[in-house]
Amino acid sequence: MILVTGGMGYIGSHTCVELINAGFTPIILDNLCNSHKNVLERIETITGQKPTFIEGDIRDSELLNKVFSNYPIDAVIHFAGLKAVGESVQHPLRYYDNNVVGSLSLVQAMEKAGVKRLIFSSSATVYGCSSTEPITESFSTKAVNPYGQSKLILETMFTDICHADPEWQMVILRYFNPIGAHESGLIGEDPNGIPNNLLPFISQVAIGKRDKLQVFGGDYDTHDGTGVRDYIHVCDLASGHVAALNHLPYKSNCLAVNLGTGKGYSVLDVINAFEKASNKKIPYDVVERRLGDIDIYFADASLANSLLNWQAQFNIDDMCRDTWRWQQKNPNGYLG
Repeated sequence: MILVTGGMGYIGSHTCVELINAGFTPIILDNLCNSHKNVLERIETITGQKPTFIEGDIRDSELLNKVFSNYPIDAVIHFAGLKAVGESVQHPLRYYDNNVVGSLSLVQAMEKAGVKRLIFSSSATVYGCSSTEPITESFSTKAVNPYGQSKLILETMFTDICHADPEWQMVILRYFNPIGAHESGLIGEDPNGIPNNLLPFISQVAIGKRDKLQVFGGDYDTHDGTGVRDYIHVCDLASGHVAALNHLPYKSNCLAVNLGTGKGYSVLDVINAFEKASNKKIPYDVVERRLGDIDIYFADASLANSLLNWQAQFNIDDMCRDTWRWQQKNPNGYLG
């Protein structure tokens, strides 16, 4: 069995689908602070298998010990954590408590149970505001907000654990910009309140929930003046976790790997692709840049290809098509 913390969330739910399709048995631990319980039935509809679900928090050491005692867990895929950059700046203690303290509690319970195989959900934010591209795993790390800093602290902690005890096997996955949804339209991204990310905002404009999009900056040194980012389909990201899980028994005991397409799309590229997919016009205003945003930011994903035998399969048209299908089927997200 594979314990998936935060498995009811956006990336976690898609990964559970990929795990089941690959023959694994996921067990989900989630406190539902940023997810919905009916995800479970939707995973069952897609795969024919309903994962075991435990509602709880990774900071609850007693609960974690019970989980590891009651189930034959072979490895952990760790998604559970708060993830909004802006919110992390306003509430840093909440992020350090949930992300760092929670993860420490998790690995302590794993060690106690003798389960020493972990896939960790990190982020490209650990590279800070690097202006050189494409970004390789050898780039220096320097987080510029509490969310990114919490991920970087955990990367350091996990690396230290592996160095101290070679029985541990970990893969740290540094995501770029996940978008898209499962092709069924049954699971997708359902942000609380005003979306922080580009695609959910665009799709809510297209469905009529929001009036227009704000494009932050139109004077970047890019082909159309808007910022360029590496957008990756969430199903590609999910398959990357299965590839990392299959990697664990064979290679180095601590590995950091980028998951991205290796291709950058500008904000206007994404808007144009979404208009094509939805046959809807997306009104937008170009406003001032946000502090800290840079021109171009995308991955060198060659290490994932060479070591994990993984590479992204979906392009921007696929990502926008699947996002729009999810939004049409679920205009109010998981609430209907």
